[in-house]
Amino acid sequence: MANHKSAKKRARQTITKTARNSQTKKTIRTFEKKLRTAISEKKADDAQSMLVTYISKMDKAAQKGMLHANNAARKIGRLSKAVSSITK
Repeated sequence: MANHKSAKKRARQTITKTARNSQTKKTIRTFEKKLRTAISEKKADDAQSMLVTYISKMDKAAQKGMLHANNAARKIGRLSKAVSSITK
């Protein structure tokens, strides 16, 4: 456990940020599952609207450092390609 005042503050901040990051990651994973379900069921309109929101969430997570930028870009690219294949 931390002994200095500044170390105690960092420990408190880490707990807060960890909780926030895990909630955000959980939300992203759930949203990705819903998007993949819409793609597999060939619901083009639903998938298109979900994709816009998904891209926003992923970019924000990558910007905040919750995910690696290349990881987010790769997932966005693959899901965008899948959505565009069902909209044709």
